Amino acid sequence: MYEYLIYSQLKKYAKADKSFHMPGHKARGDFKSRFGVAQLDVTELSYSDNLLCPTGVIAAAQKDIAEILGADKSYILTDGSSSGILSMLYAVRKMGAKIIVVRNSHQSVWNACKLFGLEPVIVQGEYKDGVMLPPDVSLIEKLVSNDKTILGMLITSPDYYGNIAPLGGYSEVLKKYSRLLLVDGAHGGHLAFEQLKRGYSGVYADIWVDGVHKTLPAMTQGAVLNVRGAKLVPLVEEAVKIFRTTSPSFPIMASVEYAVKYIKNNPKVLEEAKSAVETFKSKCPLGVYPSEDWTKLAVDFESIGVSSDDAANMLEKKGIYAELSDGKYILFYLSPMTNLSDMNGLLSALGTVMASKKLKKAFVSKPVLPVFDRTYSFQYALKQKHELVPLSQAVGRMCADNAGIVPPCTPVIITGEIITEAAVKVLQSAKNTYGITGGKVLVVKK
Repeated sequence: MYEYLIYSQLKKYAKADKSFHMPGHKARGDFKSRFGVAQLDVTELSYSDNLLCPTGVIAAAQKDIAEILGADKSYILTDGSSSGILSMLYAVRKMGAKIIVVRNSHQSVWNACKLFGLEPVIVQGEYKDGVMLPPDVSLIEKLVSNDKTILGMLITSPDYYGNIAPLGGYSEVLKKYSRLLLVDGAHGGHLAFEQLKRGYSGVYADIWVDGVHKTLPAMTQGAVLNVRGAKLVPLVEEAVKIFRTTSPSFPIMASVEYAVKYIKNNPKVLEEAKSAVETFKSKCPLGVYPSEDWTKLAVDFESIGVSSDDAANMLEKKGIYAELSDGKYILFYLSPMTNLSDMNGLLSALGTVMASKKLKKAFVSKPVLPVFDRTYSFQYALKQKHELVPLSQAVGRMCADNAGIVPPCTPVIITGEIITEAAVKVLQSAKNTYGITGGKVLVVKK
């Protein structure tokens, strides 16, 4: 059994600490009564260790995490997976001018390419049931075999809908050509605890990030960056010191260690949650996207001609808030902490919504984005003069800054692409977007 080292240390000293140090709330008064973690929210002290140069409980916790996840070194992050993405790409930025990036990559990947001058070689797979799949291994081999400037590949696995990329195939090809496999595993930390770590990015990747808070019992922003390979360790070590905050949250830090060790110590919790999800699927009156990851439950409303947005609004009135609705699916985001009662409640609520006379058959199919023609590169477009134009007038113009939908914070149009009518329609129909300012999008100036 693994001990919860950081949490135990914070609890041990919490009552004795007179708080003549940051933070300013001092774990007193109204703040303490409103924020239950106040006493654990400390700074770098003799007993609490220092995340930037750990020698005590944090160092021991990170060593345990690396052992559990199969890494040479693991680094706790309190700034979310985004800081891990920035760190991993900074670490490898000098190994090549280009990196293969999948079209539905998180915005932090594109931000990193922008910051470090990397040219993203954009790939995408086919669509299945309205969801983009990972690219074929053969495409990756074709690219790396013909271009020595490509340092490797960064892939998101699993994606928001639970598609797990063929990491074994990617790894084999990339090793063949002495390139790197980097994985944004922000949605897949729980896969480390599956039998034989099936689908887990850490089995194949050189560097990978686990968004622990997304699918494990950790506080929001808790993540882990992992690295394998003696040559890469010092590069990643330098990177995390740049991109991690100098004032990390100790409660988040403690929760990351707890999350990894709790599931390792209590494997039955995960199995019980998976069983509850399977029971739900066997009873669900609607179709479910064939996800390879049980924590991503996408219920399909197209089959009954209903917009999932309308159904999601009705569910919210019953206190059920899903991760997202894309018009076709409502995505329910689950974890090892999900139980049978949760799933039975969801099943009942879905039945009530489907029976409601207020639920109109108003499904409208959204356009599927084709593979874009990239007339110019990402880096080229960044360096040109820009201007904002109304989105409705942007068709045919070259995009100068990514614009997309959040969640999942992935782009609809990417810097350097020629904006299409289909892309404009997708952005106009989205509830929440980024890269759009007052209805305008940034384009390369004529």
